[in-house]
Amino acid sequence: MPGRLGGFRRAAIIIVGALIAIAPAQAQRAPSAPKHPNIVILLADDWGFSDVGSFGSEIATPNIDALAHSGMRFSNFHVAGSCSPTRAMLQTGVMNHRNGLGNMPETIPDEHRGKPGYDTVMNLRVVTIAQLLKAAGYRTYLTGKWHLGSDARRLPHARGYDRAYSLADAGADNFEQRPIEGMYKTAAWTENGKPATLPRDYYSSHFVVQRMIDYIEAERKSGKPFLASVNFLANHIPVQAPDSDIARYSAMYKDGWTALREARAKRAAALGIVPARAPIVTMATTPDWKKLDAEERAAAVRVMQAYGGMATAMDREVGRLVAHLKATGDYENTIFVFLSDNGAEPTNPFHSLRNRLYLDMQYDLATTNIGRRGSFAAIGPGWASAAASPLSGYKFSSAEGGLRVPLIITWPGHAAIRAGGISNGLAHVTDILPTLTELAGVPGHGGSWQGKAVEPVTGRSLVPMLKGGAGSVHGDAPLGYELSGNAALFRGDYKLVRNLAPTGDGKWRLYDLETDPGETRDLAAEEPDRFAAMMADYRAYAKANGVLDMPAGYTADEQINRYAFEQQGKPRLIRLGLWIGAIVVALSASAWGWRRRRRARRIDQAKTDMIGA
Repeated sequence: MPGRLGGFRRAAIIIVGALIAIAPAQAQRAPSAPKHPNIVILLADDWGFSDVGSFGSEIATPNIDALAHSGMRFSNFHVAGSCSPTRAMLQTGVMNHRNGLGNMPETIPDEHRGKPGYDTVMNLRVVTIAQLLKAAGYRTYLTGKWHLGSDARRLPHARGYDRAYSLADAGADNFEQRPIEGMYKTAAWTENGKPATLPRDYYSSHFVVQRMIDYIEAERKSGKPFLASVNFLANHIPVQAPDSDIARYSAMYKDGWTALREARAKRAAALGIVPARAPIVTMATTPDWKKLDAEERAAAVRVMQAYGGMATAMDREVGRLVAHLKATGDYENTIFVFLSDNGAEPTNPFHSLRNRLYLDMQYDLATTNIGRRGSFAAIGPGWASAAASPLSGYKFSSAEGGLRVPLIITWPGHAAIRAGGISNGLAHVTDILPTLTELAGVPGHGGSWQGKAVEPVTGRSLVPMLKGGAGSVHGDAPLGYELSGNAALFRGDYKLVRNLAPTGDGKWRLYDLETDPGETRDLAAEEPDRFAAMMADYRAYAKANGVLDMPAGYTADEQINRYAFEQQGKPRLIRLGLWIGAIVVALSASAWGWRRRRRARRIDQAKTDMIGA
């Protein structure tokens, strides 16, 4: 018996010793939770309102849906109609005309360049969320698309991010370091401000998550909380996905976009995302599925299968990041924010013969190759109408389909955020920064930063709504918006809106979004007093923000084509002209030399003949 007890004691000593030896390693992997919460921002690119499963989609997004069910979904959340203005507002909490993104480089008319608020880059009069959190002791990281400026003073590392692997352009290839051909000369990836080279096994969604995990782990020993801003390229043009993800949808989408739009509207209503029986319209820009020939349908089906695959591939990477944070003990003390930068992209890159011929020279456009490496594809206005369901309009427009996108905010370890809740109160992208700083216990800048006056934050904290408060933190206050001539004014449940061609006719309309989120019934004539009051509110907003009228005949699509021609088309034509000129000169010189030699031979022959005679 004493021998057994002695053995137990020795075993206990060995076990305790082993635990003591292991303890430091465990502490390094999962140190005690920091005082402030970690923050993860998951920014999708060009996802429509109903592209997420928990908002009505058939696309498999289980990891994003899990975040939705553990936190709050916002069904009345608005951004800008294009990416850069949204991204600048997300970073700063300041409206786009005050932060420099009154328009983007690709869509600004020449008449507006250089005017106040039309910098086409995020100006230096605003403070980013990374700067605020870094000053409060956070580690700050960004991966993926930036598109807010490419010079040394405006890249992420100069705007508060300790480490950043970023793309300065609107988009790029998802499988290789290749730009959008015809739009950019190179794919402008940088790491901490220096040109960077992507790995050979690069796929965009996987890469931006893996690099973020690497950043988080490299400085884990500091014990500081982190801000992780993950900016996906999915699902921006070109639509590309791994073969296995495309194959997942091989039996789907054969009934066309109108059937999908109706099915999504029903699911969104059943989920409580939109009112039951809310009316929807068929947009004038939606092609008639039944009039497509067999080849056109096959290509259309394939591109939507690739679109679904691209979204699922991104969702899988979101799940991988969440699983990593669970394994390291960070998950419970991390605030997650998921959103899209604007509505679904309706652009058809093949709408002109010039584009089709050019893209056909650069990519493999075979139907069987759609979505794969070396392909170039876009869903176009038909599928974009389904992605926006049950809303009207899409990217670039100020219709709800362009401005209203999914927003999910969750903090798994914080009981105050109601799990599985849905808020239908008006929320805006400028509200994200003050929401996160309040939740993190980090003070704002109050309009002054490092001894200088800066643009004040215009957003409002969504914390009351996260706690289950009814209505909107904006109450009845007017909230204005404008981009490329498309404009809106929100006030309570009502929206005043104008869209220029090609998505509108330039006429102002009034809608009650509570009962009519699809903007099907114009109330301007029925409620003239409200219409006049909101018009006055919009004029006040436009004056205060320096909004400029658009030149006659302007459209964003045409301006993008003009930008692409100026950036890539014209230089290539000049180079082609120089080559042709050089060839012509060479041929002319050769012909001249040949004629000269022939003439000389004739003269010599004549002399020979004379001598012989």
